[in-house]
Amino acid sequence: MRYVTNLPYATKEEEHVTIPMSDGVRLSARIWRPTSSDTEPVPAVLEYIPYRKRDLTAVRDSIHHPYLAGHGYACVRVDLRGTGDSEGVLRDEYLEREQADAEEVLAWLAEQPWCDGGTGMMGISWGAFAALQVAARRPPSLKAIAIASFTDDRHADDMHYMGGALLSDNLAEAGTMFAYGTCPPDPAVVGERWRAMWHERLEQTEPWVLQWLRHQRRDDYWRHASVCEDYSAVRCPVLASSGWADGYSNAVTRLLGNLDVPRKGLIGPWSHKFPHLGEPGPAIGYLQELVRWWDHWLKGVDNGVMDGPMLRTWMQDSVPPSTSYEERPGRWVGEPHWPSPHIRQVAHPLTRHTIGPPRDPDEAGPAGDTDGEAMTVRSPLSVGQFAGKWASYNAPPDLPYDQREEDGGSLVFDSEPLTERLEILGSPTVELDLSVSEPVAMVAARLSDVSPDGAATRVSYGILNLTRRDSTESPEPLEPGRRYRATIPLNGVAQAFPPGHRVRLSLSTSYWPLAWPPPRPALLSVYERSSTLTLPVRPVDEPDEVPSSPFGEPEGTPPLATRQLTPPEERWEVKRDLVGYHAELDIVKDRGTVRFEDTGIEAGRRAHERYTAVADDFTSAAGESTWTMTFRRDDWDARVVTRTRLSCDETDFFVDATLDAYEADRRVFSRTWNEKVPRDLL
Repeated sequence: MRYVTNLPYATKEEEHVTIPMSDGVRLSARIWRPTSSDTEPVPAVLEYIPYRKRDLTAVRDSIHHPYLAGHGYACVRVDLRGTGDSEGVLRDEYLEREQADAEEVLAWLAEQPWCDGGTGMMGISWGAFAALQVAARRPPSLKAIAIASFTDDRHADDMHYMGGALLSDNLAEAGTMFAYGTCPPDPAVVGERWRAMWHERLEQTEPWVLQWLRHQRRDDYWRHASVCEDYSAVRCPVLASSGWADGYSNAVTRLLGNLDVPRKGLIGPWSHKFPHLGEPGPAIGYLQELVRWWDHWLKGVDNGVMDGPMLRTWMQDSVPPSTSYEERPGRWVGEPHWPSPHIRQVAHPLTRHTIGPPRDPDEAGPAGDTDGEAMTVRSPLSVGQFAGKWASYNAPPDLPYDQREEDGGSLVFDSEPLTERLEILGSPTVELDLSVSEPVAMVAARLSDVSPDGAATRVSYGILNLTRRDSTESPEPLEPGRRYRATIPLNGVAQAFPPGHRVRLSLSTSYWPLAWPPPRPALLSVYERSSTLTLPVRPVDEPDEVPSSPFGEPEGTPPLATRQLTPPEERWEVKRDLVGYHAELDIVKDRGTVRFEDTGIEAGRRAHERYTAVADDFTSAAGESTWTMTFRRDDWDARVVTRTRLSCDETDFFVDATLDAYEADRRVFSRTWNEKVPRDLL
């Protein structure tokens, strides 16, 4: 990244500004804005997240907010209610109160003498969720949003219930917020009230995984703030981006296809990171793109930002399997709109271990065709140990590894070696004519690029809880032995398969620990004659419609000065005990202790996740998330330790959690939860 200091506007920073809410709670904001805005008002751009602006996001914030401020914007970073130095308690994600607060913040910004009355919202992950959800509420000052790594569907396309199956990230991300939501504010900012504010958070927080498990079906809890329920509610322009290695690879194209506002889409090879910090690379000059976006929609500059294709995306070339990549080879391609007129949906029949040549999907045999042959599989729990993380962060290395070991417990269908290059762009789908031996069962479908030496790189995947094959609102148990049709959408991707490689479809009945296994192992029968794989094919000779290098080099302002006091640690280990048949995935993400030189805060973060199972006992599956958060400066020494364990039997989930808070070495708060939540066809 190129760090720049010579910007069009001189800027100033207000480290702690309080914004009053209608119920008396005050939110804490950090503001960067042009010095000239005292007399020449500018538009305001809000980022609204719960991840602590004064320390844990301070370095990242220092790279992009001063950069945008230096181009003529008031950039405002607000800690959500109950986080960082804001008052109150954060009880769950995306609540009505959170969105109402955001509307009040925008109204407050628009009224400030240094703001010209126009606002935008930006962010990644939670910040992008917030911007999209608030845009659907149409606050009068909000003129445009720019969002990265997000979803419009909280139930099926977030970390919760992919295809109606419970994702282990349900536990992992709940553990994250259990820790972040119980951290103390900074006494240097809020004064002697810090301890009372901290204890209010500690006393009124419960593990969020409990709430998420209480809503296993798509219901009003999930419909709230899911913009896919009414795309017409969004009336402002949208710049949407994500990465193919991210868990949120699908929502960009859904917004492009369903919104009726000026919109642009951008999808790179990245994991869960901003495009200017993108890993795997290439990272791009995303902040320059934001300046052009805001200049057009907030300042009325006729700069051609809406020219060119609606979607720009990185067409990934073939690579060997690896859990991490510095760069993904490929090229930028563009589509004039979405759905693209360039993409053909090409259906391939599944035959005995092979993916057949293309055929018209209408030729597929009907369900119940007794002439069709069946192939069967009952996957072991070990299938999924090399699946990587649902939403990659590329640290520790967390992408899927070589799929050949996974394929040993799967039904595998290979194409013939390709005679010419094949490129796909969009969401592949698998339509199965199937039966199962249990009333609750799942199917995981994986699409892989198989090189001539046999190495298999996962390209995309999808999961379906078969009890939700027709409805996630009203699931129904399966009748063992009865034949059903089920469609499994795979995650969107742009991928090239070179000549000599094969396309592989793998089907398994477990995918642990990425997805929670069903209560009992099920035998899956797939009837080949009426089952298909459909690929979204982009013709190789189609014009790319974008320059080979459409983006500038990543830029930002110099990061905040920090000093690493203790070293970070990263670990991603698969362990197997072949005596007791105990299997474990052990993950450590420890940032070490970092000193922020401007404030003197010494902050530490350590996350430890363990996912275990014994042999093929599906009720032995268990996950555990432990976090330690530490903050020190002078005589301030506060620490939070959270632990959440999720386990099950055939009928129930069990949540066992602890929350402990310390000042120095003295424990000042402790609480324990032991809860049971019934399994609902899951």
